[in-house]
Amino acid sequence: MNPRSLPSARSGASAVWRGVVRWRLPIGILILLLGFAAVEPRVVSMANLRNIAIQGSYLAVFALAQVTVILTRGFDLSLGHTVSLVSVVSAMALVATGSVAAGIAAGLGIGLAVGLVNGLLVGGIGLNPLMTTLGMAYILLALASTVSGGFPVSGLPSGFTATFAQGSFLAVPVQIWTVAALFAAGWAMLRATRLGRSLYLIGSNPRAAVAAGIRTVGGLTLAYTLSSLVTATGALLLTARSGSGEPNLGGNLTLEAIAAAVVGGAKLSGGEGGVGSALLGAVFVTVLSNGMNLVRLDGYLQQICLGVIIVASLILNRDAQRR
Repeated sequence: MNPRSLPSARSGASAVWRGVVRWRLPIGILILLLGFAAVEPRVVSMANLRNIAIQGSYLAVFALAQVTVILTRGFDLSLGHTVSLVSVVSAMALVATGSVAAGIAAGLGIGLAVGLVNGLLVGGIGLNPLMTTLGMAYILLALASTVSGGFPVSGLPSGFTATFAQGSFLAVPVQIWTVAALFAAGWAMLRATRLGRSLYLIGSNPRAAVAAGIRTVGGLTLAYTLSSLVTATGALLLTARSGSGEPNLGGNLTLEAIAAAVVGGAKLSGGEGGVGSALLGAVFVTVLSNGMNLVRLDGYLQQICLGVIIVASLILNRDAQRR
């Protein structure tokens, strides 16, 4: 063997590996679909693919909310309980007024308030985002349980559920249109505005952000506020789907959203990620969960699989950064 061919071979292998790392999610989604379909053909049926798209749209919204704050080296551990409180309050407003607009306004108002408080505590006072949003999560959980009395709020106007859970436009469900609008706005904000560029710099190098004259307090406050407003939008969609205001609607959404963001490539140390991270990560996690359910994999094994995927994603992300 010609020794000179060794560097070339190594360079070729390195290029292939970089390609695999770069396109890992589309490749992974395809492998998952084909693998599950070999065991259960219903996985690739049109009905199930439509179900994956709808289910993935909900998770994509919450992953987008998490990516917005992860960019700034933060987390929002209150996301799941924000969903629950928005669900309960918006449902109560819907029932009391019979107005869809009033219900939406109430839900978005809760999201705005939660985001502002989180943002001011993290950005203005400089509190640790992990502990701040964890404390907020306990507060929101108590509020959601107290306001609803621990019971679902039923009797929502049929127009609300018919529009946001069953409605469609050009044969595409309203949920997907809503997600498309949110992601288009998110992409434009992150890539084409000063605020978006500021969030990346705040996350990647806070000192450089300050030196560049960026108001980190305002940037962080806006990041958490926007994140919470996106969360509230997703909560309204979930409330329409469930047909009632649920004090436990948030469930495990906080961890699932973080998992989707991380699997999608968002960097936990900040400054890296975007709408693509949220979307592809959400689709991957949804396909994985859907497939495991259809092949009737034990629930505990499902959690193990998701945990392994998250750790593997962190390793791949680190490897990609080194290369």
